[in-house]
Parts: sequence; structure tokens; C-alpha cells
Amino acid sequence: MNGTVLMIIAIVASFGITAALGFVIIPWLRKLKFGQTILDIGPSWHKSKQGTPNMGGLMFIIGIFISLICTLLTAHLSNTDISSQFNPMFPKSDVILILAGMALALGFGIVGFTDDFIKIKLKRNEGLSAKQKTLGQLIMTLGFTATLWFSHNTTWDIPFLGTVDFEKNVFLSIVFWLLSVFIIYGTVNSVNLTDGIDGLCSSVTVTVSASFVLIGYMQGFLGERLFAGALLGGVFGFLCWNWNPAKTFMGDTGSLFLGGMVVALGYICKCPLILLPIGIVYVCETMSDIIQIGYFKLTHGKRVFKMAPIHHHFEMCGWKEKKICFVFSLVNLAGCAVGVLLMYFTQGAK
Repeated sequence: MNGTVLMIIAIVASFGITAALGFVIIPWLRKLKFGQTILDIGPSWHKSKQGTPNMGGLMFIIGIFISLICTLLTAHLSNTDISSQFNPMFPKSDVILILAGMALALGFGIVGFTDDFIKIKLKRNEGLSAKQKTLGQLIMTLGFTATLWFSHNTTWDIPFLGTVDFEKNVFLSIVFWLLSVFIIYGTVNSVNLTDGIDGLCSSVTVTVSASFVLIGYMQGFLGERLFAGALLGGVFGFLCWNWNPAKTFMGDTGSLFLGGMVVALGYICKCPLILLPIGIVYVCETMSDIIQIGYFKLTHGKRVFKMAPIHHHFEMCGWKEKKICFVFSLVNLAGCAVGVLLMYFTQGAK
């Protein structure tokens, strides 16, 4: 079957299933009283969102997985090659990266689900403790990194530097493990921080997934296009319910899952460092939090931003949530354009 047709099916199926599930899952979450608890540390006007069904991320997790599994099976049954046509670093018919990426996203989603369940059903507002959450995330991170290592998926394209094989010597091997833990853990939690207002994380992730669809075309890697296409359709379908005023929130269930999907795409395209420009909003959200906390401690109470992460700063400046989503998505789109161009020149240099 034609690869482009399969990708379109992945997008449409993921969108349709996710959007349709809103009619089932949102009433179900209301019935179970899985409503969001708004903490006092957030903006005061968010109190009006108290009780909005949380854990809506289950919608796109189901939609993305059904879409991706069905299109991958269709490709297999029709003998459609999902490996790269242009990049020799991709072994013939290699699906390890795709399957490992799916497992990573699902694993992080389970950590998020556990956190949300404790917050909502067990009435413990903080959810998992910091140590418990970190341990769960590190288990997923190390499991994914080990899978890459033992399957020899340790070669990266690095813009301006060329191809680096991290199995070349002991030093590079250590760098691979340390960098991977930093990139995976950092990216997932950055995506999680971006989920702070209606539609923000979803709309930013639309630009990220669309850019990886383009990169998949450049690399001729159908598996990557299906993975990114399913993500694109899923977040678009969720936006039908999450756009301001949100009918449901994705919760940590959804945001940690999305983080796993995004970082997996960085590894699937063999260039995880490209997540820096492509996920520039995620980076800014995390850096604003780090800067705020660090400056607060150094100055004994002074702040750089009115509130962190940075989307709350703009809220405090009077920006409406829709405006923040629109502007942040445009900023991330610019970062995506830079990332796609870097990948284009990197591919052309081979």
C-alpha cells in the first residue's frame, strides 16, 4: 500500500477515534468524579475550572495506539517497507525503534495515570511523591536506553558534526547513556510543564508532530511518518475537547505520554538533539521554571517572572489563554522550521 495513504489513514483514524471517545470518556470521568483539583499555588482565576474531568489523555492514548497498530499491521500485511529508503543507518524493516517508542510513551503514561489516580481518587493533591515519580520515570528512561543500546540503535546524526557512533569507544558509550537519560527525562518533564492552560500542550505538540512528519518524508522512513501522523491526529482530536474553555484536561496521564511520544520521535529520526529547536516552547517552559526557582533562592524571595512556568507569567500580564496558545504555537512553529531545515541540510550532507 502507498506510504502516503497509510500515513493519512493514521492521522484520520487517530483524530476520529480520539474525538469520538470524548463523547464516552468525558461523561465516564464525570460519573467517576475524576474532576481536577485546582491548587492554591496556581492563578486564582483557575479556580473556576475546579471539577473539570481530568485524565482525558486516555482519549488520545487509545486513539494513537489503535491507529498506529492498525497501520503498522496493514503495512506488514501488504509488504510495505516502513524502513528508511535513504538513510543506511536504518536497518531493513527495522521496527525496534517504533515499538520501543510506543512502549516508552505507554510507560510514561502509566506513571502519569498512577499520579493522577492518587490525586483524584485517593484525594492526595500532590499525587506520587517526587521520589516515586522520579523513580518511575527513570525506570522507563533506562529501559528505553537499554533497548536502544542492545539493538545497536546508538548512531546519531548531529547537525554540523556529522554521524556519531556512540559504540565506537568507552567514552562515547558513557556519553550516550548520560545524554540519553538527560534528554529523555528532561523532554518528558518539559512537555508535562507545558500542560498548564487549556489547549497549550496539545497545540504546541501539533507543530512538533507535523515537523516530524516532514522529517520522515526527508528520510524516507514510513515508520516515522506513521508514528508522527498518529500523534498529530491524536492531539488534534483532543483539541476538540481541550480548547478553551476545556471540557477535559489531559492530566499527567496525557502529558507524560505525549512527552514519551515526542522524545521517541527524536530517537526514531536518529537525531534527538533536534528536539531543542523543534520543542523550543518545551525548553522555554522548563528554563523559566529553573530560572525562577534559582533566582528566588539566591535572592531570598525575589522573582524574575510574575509566575512560572512562563505561560503563567503571560497570564498574570493579562493575556487570555487562547492568545497564549496561539503565540506559543507560532513560536514553536518557528523553532520547528529551524529544526526541519537543520535536518534537511544534515541529510543533504550525506
